[in-house]
Amino acid sequence: MAQVYRAPMRSRRDDIDPQAALDRALRRGLVGFGDAEAGERLARRIDRFAAAPEGSFVWTRDGDGLFWLGRIEGAYFRDDDADAVAVDLVHVRPCRWLPSPVTESVVPAAVLATFGRGGRNFQRTHAADVGPQTERLWATRATDLPS
Repeated sequence: MAQVYRAPMRSRRDDIDPQAALDRALRRGLVGFGDAEAGERLARRIDRFAAAPEGSFVWTRDGDGLFWLGRIEGAYFRDDDADAVAVDLVHVRPCRWLPSPVTESVVPAAVLATFGRGGRNFQRTHAADVGPQTERLWATRATDLPS
């Protein structure tokens, strides 16, 4: 069963537009987070993110409150492109996103609860039913994705 993660993709810097980071991630096929803090704490966050297995699902939410579902498809890398730095989305992994958002009514309850708690961390959702529910949703919605 694939693991499921919350990926807010919001900078820890309040002067960065969160929608700009999400737009870049969706456009470029990426998932990740920023570099607003340094030191050991950031290093641990990067290690956890890099260790998420390929094929894991990621959920994020846009500025309109709609949810986006993606799947990690590659290894961690640091993106130092000027546009990535501008939106503070530099710690990234390749991700295949569904072509359109998902309404709250079909998002697994555990995912809603994780986002409801707030926060800006990439974190695993541990509920027993979230993996199967997310996989079913992916299977029904991913038919429009190019191979």
